[in-house]
Amino acid sequence: MRAAFVPEPGRIEVGDFPVPVAGAPGELVVRMERASICGSDVHTVFHGFHNAPRLGAPGYPGHEGVGVVVESRSARFPAGVRVLTVPPGTDGGCFAEYQLIDDEHVVPLPGDGDPARLLMAQQYGTTLYSMRMFGPFPGTGTAAIIGAGSAGLFFLQQAVRLGFEHVVVSDLNAQRLAVAGGLGAGTLVHAPGESLVDAVMDVTGGLGADLVIEAAGYDALRADAIAAVAVRGTAGFFGFPERYGMAQVPMFEAFRKIVRIQWAGGTQSEPGLVAFRDAVQDIHEGRIEVDYCLGPVHSLDDVPAAMEIARDQGNGAVKLSVALGAV
Repeated sequence: MRAAFVPEPGRIEVGDFPVPVAGAPGELVVRMERASICGSDVHTVFHGFHNAPRLGAPGYPGHEGVGVVVESRSARFPAGVRVLTVPPGTDGGCFAEYQLIDDEHVVPLPGDGDPARLLMAQQYGTTLYSMRMFGPFPGTGTAAIIGAGSAGLFFLQQAVRLGFEHVVVSDLNAQRLAVAGGLGAGTLVHAPGESLVDAVMDVTGGLGADLVIEAAGYDALRADAIAAVAVRGTAGFFGFPERYGMAQVPMFEAFRKIVRIQWAGGTQSEPGLVAFRDAVQDIHEGRIEVDYCLGPVHSLDDVPAAMEIARDQGNGAVKLSVALGAV
């Protein structure tokens, strides 16, 4: 089979590998149809956040995928079932024509669903799980979201659905901000020329936002989240860490505001994968918009170039996908 792999930190290539075989109880072989590139994949390949034992492994670091089970050692997922594959990012294998995965990290998909759209349940599911960690919320007030990539736009839709009266969204890219406006953001902040903190203070009369979500992955933006949040508000940190080790935090300001700081993560280890299952249903039944994610689709052999585009913030595209077979 063909598969992308990371031979060494800083480089991703495509090569030939043996088709995997399901051996242990619960293992599945999934013929992959489509995968998508996550921001954490960029960090894994280029920024030193790789899992050393997975260097050289087929499909790594892809962890957002859709495919059909072709070999099964699981009574729950027989051959022929289409699934969303959600391996932990440290063990990803979605950038391959076939993926070996256990039945604890797949979610069944509706038979009449569109696989390309349902693929977005992986990213949406992580934000759904995270928003539940950030809550509960009073149902009114102001929310601010830093970053209008796929995760930030899913947070935006949830904030609107939860009843926040005003949602502020910031991003570096005008195209993504235009999508945010269409999804219900009341104030758009085009960074770095415009300030999210100033915009939030203008909207709230200097009080700050009840919820600020950092979904871009930079320490300076996490500091902005603390600056923009209200007294006793919640700062939700979803963005990937910028580096290993220590990071600067405006500790005194967070202390004076009595800020609740909540990191997000661990969706793939949730018992029953409830958030991913809910995400599949929300997309399938039209409760969440994903069409703006159905942008450029690259071939498997084009994964190295696609990863470079993702590294450059997608050239304005919200999400980049990889076609691995017929969808």
